[in-house]
Amino acid sequence: MKRLILMLLLPAIIVAQELDATVVVNYEQLTNIHKERLVNFGRAVQDYLNNNKFSGQNWEFDRIKCNFNIFFSKTSEEFKYGAQVVITSQRKIFNSTKVSLMLTVFDNSWEFSYEKNQALYFNQSDFDPITSFLDFYALIIIGMDMDSYGPEPFGGSDLFTRASDIAVRGSSSLFSDSWQIKSTSYNKRGLVDNLLNTNYQQFRQDFMDYHFSGLDLFNEDRKTAYSNMVKLVNNLAEKKDRLDPRSSLLKIFFDAKAGEFSEFLKDYPDKEVFETLKRIDPSHTSKYDAAFGF
Repeated sequence: MKRLILMLLLPAIIVAQELDATVVVNYEQLTNIHKERLVNFGRAVQDYLNNNKFSGQNWEFDRIKCNFNIFFSKTSEEFKYGAQVVITSQRKIFNSTKVSLMLTVFDNSWEFSYEKNQALYFNQSDFDPITSFLDFYALIIIGMDMDSYGPEPFGGSDLFTRASDIAVRGSSSLFSDSWQIKSTSYNKRGLVDNLLNTNYQQFRQDFMDYHFSGLDLFNEDRKTAYSNMVKLVNNLAEKKDRLDPRSSLLKIFFDAKAGEFSEFLKDYPDKEVFETLKRIDPSHTSKYDAAFGF
């Protein structure tokens, strides 16, 4: 549930679609003939993301701004392509002009077949290497947004379950390689498995408190905001040894939030929080050192 005060103050606007997506395509590595075949691909993907309703609910809030930057890297057959995709999404911070980066993913394994001007049909029952990939990330983006609002936690669970179903179907498809669980720093199947795993329920509870009772209160109740933001850090530190060090969920979380931690906690009185962050998220040590003043 979104912040109640927003629902009381703003007029009720029911919007069928949840996403406000911007899609950018780079196909400079491809031959001219393949570039020509993909000339309308970016527009087709953007229209698909913006014109379909993924949650199955009436969306009563602002559309979620997100970006899909697609870098075509290979063609193995006449109509078969491989691409890397950077996906980001953001959410407004209540009572502020700032936004919070919610998701930043580098997915380096999207493979599919595509013919020029091919139509993209919305059908979540069957696996399709193009639309199921887009459905998967749409559900993750919306689910992460819903998980960040209270007062009840786990708002995105149904969407994560549906994303998991897509990943399972993908793992038995002709394009299974990019949907398998792997020992890499990020993979789609690992992400949804983390989101639905009971080991990460405390993290998801803290994720809601970090946003709903932390960032959203930052300008009106700094003490409470600090408490809820630091709680997430300390709880992760306590559970660090019991969580998968290759967790895809924690990777995308810290990739999105390291800069935000540095910005919002730089004036927090107990600077030990940055030492804790460096222990649980060593890949962003330079950001934490900069915030701490090293």
